[in-house]
Amino acid sequence: MGSMAFLCCMAFLALDVYFPQISSVKDRKKAVLADIGLSAFWSFMWFVGFCFLANQWQVTEHEDNQLGGDAARAAITFSFFSIFTWAGQSFLAFQRYKLGADSALFSQEYTDPSQDAAGAPYTSFGGDDLESPGGGGGQANNDGAFDGTGGYQRQDY
Repeated sequence: MGSMAFLCCMAFLALDVYFPQISSVKDRKKAVLADIGLSAFWSFMWFVGFCFLANQWQVTEHEDNQLGGDAARAAITFSFFSIFTWAGQSFLAFQRYKLGADSALFSQEYTDPSQDAAGAPYTSFGGDDLESPGGGGGQANNDGAFDGTGGYQRQDY
């Protein structure tokens, strides 16, 4: 059971590395849902394994245990902590699902801002806008321009 869980964990680690390159929204959603499902499944399986091992340890007679109880205690402890590890992984995958449902991770309505036709292009700074006060973006009259000799620049409104 531990070897299968380890292989499953390595497969999802590879999927997490590959996840940003998945362009399909449906495939991303399937990957996150599979992560949630398998993490919850392994958490449940480790719980069942812990209950089984603890029950077997309880009914075992001391005379039947010739090798000592260290290996059995280690297996019970490992399965106990694996429950919380896989449950935590399932919780983190659920948080990723909630984050994706609220953001552009699973959004199908995403539009590239550079391809957005509704946005008007920027006008140049020196362009002749009707709304700009000087008509051209630069100073309208250069007689009061700052030349560096008279102190402060005069502001003509």
